[in-house]
Amino acid sequence: MNDQQSYYETMYILRPDIAEDEVTNHIDKYNKLLEEFGGNILDSQMRGKRRLAYQIAKHREGIYVQLSHQGDGQHIFKIEKAMRLSEDVIRYMTVKQEGPLPSPKPSNKSTSQAENKDNTDVKVESKENHPVASEDTSPSGKDNTETKEKAES
Repeated sequence: MNDQQSYYETMYILRPDIAEDEVTNHIDKYNKLLEEFGGNILDSQMRGKRRLAYQIAKHREGIYVQLSHQGDGQHIFKIEKAMRLSEDVIRYMTVKQEGPLPSPKPSNKSTSQAENKDNTDVKVESKENHPVASEDTSPSGKDNTETKEKAES
């Protein structure tokens, strides 16, 4: 049996000067359009405002949105046409993915900050488990006081 399924990921970039409530309206608009065209939305995330690698339509930044969806493939042409006609979308790209289906992730910034804090705590704990060599101990385990005395004289 084949446990790998195919799905699509569409990443689109909105103009950076759009208000946050308008960004949510755009995300909802494209999600509804996708469902109307026969697609099934797996996950939709706003990735936030980021600096572009190069200038696009006189913009140096853009608001990134990632959309994972399934369908027969015909819905992609229709959703990309809607993005192409919109003045607020400055770039878009759809890629076919193979593998396990993505699970919806929380898009709250506070949740991601809490996860980062948990990861930092784990890193600190792992550092504490390793023994730390003292200043007077050389890597060979011998006392460095003799070498310090020789260096001073």
